Amino acid sequence: MSDTTGDTAIDTRAPDRLTPLLFALAIFTSASLVFVVQPMVTKLVLPMLGGSPAVWNTAMVFFQTALLAGYGYAHLLQKVGSIKTQVAIHLALLVAAALFLPLHINGWLGDPDPSAPVGWLLGTLALSVGAPFAVLSATAPLLQAWYARVRAGYADGQNPYVLYAASNLGSFLALLSYPILIEPLATLSGQRWGWSGGYVAFMLMVVALAFVVWSRRLDRTAEPARLAASPPMTLREKVILVLLAAAPSSLMLGVTSHLSTDVASAPFLWVVPLALYLLTFVIAFQNKPWIPLNATLPIQAAIGAVCVLTVAFRSANWNIAFAIHLAAFFFAALMCHQLLAARRPAPDRLTEFYLLMSLGGVVGGAFTALIAPVIFNMVWEYPLVLVLVGLARPWGKGPLNGTQTGVVVAALVVAASPVLLSLWLNSNDGARAAFYATSPFEMGQLAMIMLLPVAICAFLVRGRALAFTAILLAITLSSQWIARGYDWSYSGRSFFGVMRVANSPDPRLGGDVHVLMHGTTLHGAQARDPRFDCVPTLYYAPATPIGQAAEMVEARGPARIGVVGQGSGAMATYKRAEDSMTFFEIDPMVDRLSRDPEWFSYISDCAAGPIDTVLGDARLTLAKQPAGSYDLLIIDAFSSDAVPTHLLTAEAIEGYLKLLKPKGVVVLHLSNRNLDITLPAIAAAQALGKSSLHQIYYEGDSTPEMAEASTEALILSPTPEGLADFRADARWKQPLPTTVRPWTDDYVNLFGSLWRSMFPPAERPL
Repeated sequence: MSDTTGDTAIDTRAPDRLTPLLFALAIFTSASLVFVVQPMVTKLVLPMLGGSPAVWNTAMVFFQTALLAGYGYAHLLQKVGSIKTQVAIHLALLVAAALFLPLHINGWLGDPDPSAPVGWLLGTLALSVGAPFAVLSATAPLLQAWYARVRAGYADGQNPYVLYAASNLGSFLALLSYPILIEPLATLSGQRWGWSGGYVAFMLMVVALAFVVWSRRLDRTAEPARLAASPPMTLREKVILVLLAAAPSSLMLGVTSHLSTDVASAPFLWVVPLALYLLTFVIAFQNKPWIPLNATLPIQAAIGAVCVLTVAFRSANWNIAFAIHLAAFFFAALMCHQLLAARRPAPDRLTEFYLLMSLGGVVGGAFTALIAPVIFNMVWEYPLVLVLVGLARPWGKGPLNGTQTGVVVAALVVAASPVLLSLWLNSNDGARAAFYATSPFEMGQLAMIMLLPVAICAFLVRGRALAFTAILLAITLSSQWIARGYDWSYSGRSFFGVMRVANSPDPRLGGDVHVLMHGTTLHGAQARDPRFDCVPTLYYAPATPIGQAAEMVEARGPARIGVVGQGSGAMATYKRAEDSMTFFEIDPMVDRLSRDPEWFSYISDCAAGPIDTVLGDARLTLAKQPAGSYDLLIIDAFSSDAVPTHLLTAEAIEGYLKLLKPKGVVVLHLSNRNLDITLPAIAAAQALGKSSLHQIYYEGDSTPEMAEASTEALILSPTPEGLADFRADARWKQPLPTTVRPWTDDYVNLFGSLWRSMFPPAERPL
């Protein structure tokens, strides 16, 4: 028995629960495979490019492009009238793509060029995993299109888009499971083979689905007919769909770059924004969303205004900063995706809709990951898109009324006040001196306080998109101008991140001190006063473990020294005329800055003789060095606050030891705010059967602020004789045995390191 609505007959019998369940399960499985492979493959390629967050962002652009290719294939396949033929074609391509399994990174393109790594990374990913990823990613729109046809006579067939929620739920859960379950419990080899097995199981699932569904369709006398054609989408509608999809994609990568460079470095930071991004799809495409659009809009207005207010300034409390930025991103993405869901066309245009949505993802991702690093010297794209997403809000009708106009004018005037105050202070020495002597706030803090009423004004006109966006733009311009004026003297950007040189005056070091910053981490400082400019500072001061090691090794005679991580070049001060020193640095911009006397003169003026720099990832470049040739190796590579994990594996440490002379030593710099990386390093030494010594140095309260930095280090040697003089120094201690599993090239457990950092175990290094 059926009812008739228009020309479509809707079956009203007891619902068939098995068929929707099978489709949802297949889509859930394919989405899980698609998204668990992304951190897995990125982890495989990461060691070749130094662990930079840009590796993840660029990889995301590749995956979005491969997704677009998959969606394009799904759309073209709909031109084939027979579902049987479509299923056969798709299964054939799934089998063909399986020839690339098990997953691995092939070496067809050789080693990456650190001066132009983007093309190498995209090409390597395409050649290594492009085929299985693209074909698998086509499954979600394909199965939804098939569902709409085979269920055309049932009520649930009228809205196949609800299956997209199942797809993104699978993606969301798979992505979160990677750092929490998969990475700690499985080696990379196990992950690769496990994923490959899941891929084969999915192919069998598609075959089973085809047989079961075919026998349960409403009309069994013929193959399901094509759906009735709906009116084509206009060009304007297509552009809107692309832009609504582009904004969240750009924000996802933008917030990742911003948090990992300007707030703090956290081990799962790359995963969290993507997981939230997928969660917004789950909510937006539900039949009854957990968060309706009329609730999303005011929340997005409030948190968005607060976020653009704080984005220019570094927060002392990174937990609060994380919460603000992730909440702002989540509700902006949710708003855009809910607006997308509201504009979804009839089921016959389902694959076209997903194709346009995927195109938007590529456009947004490419802008943030590929274009912005070239045209911007900082992470400008993130605040820019945070502002522009306000244009997706309701525009209202007619001109602004008197109250709304007054709010906008007042907001613009108040937004200009911090800039005017700063200009006045900079032009009036007396006023500036009085301000800094009496004000309880720094200029950045005062600017945030002054701009808070402007954020409130933005919220008051949240129903008028142009007015709301104009106020957010005023906040952004004002706050960025203030931050740029007081926070740093130079900012440069490369594939490997944003490097800044700030001036931090220290009277006890003779005045100006240039500081090199990568995100929130100091990578070197140099006093500009000639009395102190050749004195190594921070982690490289003579009193620190790194300084101690350099002086101890040099006391033995002429030394060949290798330093992984160039920073400001402070280690150059230890080079004597009889020594040789080589820096191993992945970022060409760091090499340029440290050799430019305008910023740092350690290499140009303080070293006795020339110093070499070898560009490239340290694991790759050190492998080309002659064995048994170094007296001292210092492993001091950081990406913001995070040590690239591939430099601390048992294989990496074994490689360092092979490069040393019999009495040579390698120093691992292990200072870290967010991770326990010491116990895995000690465990690796234990696994290699090599003794090690550990030291935590605490900077003195009486020293100048930039003179020293608290430093943690582990030192190893290929022979007991290499550590003999260090053992005689009471500052170096024998670490206790540890039960922590050592990191290897096949196994790294970042979640365990984070957990131990938050909840320190009873076992201690000392």
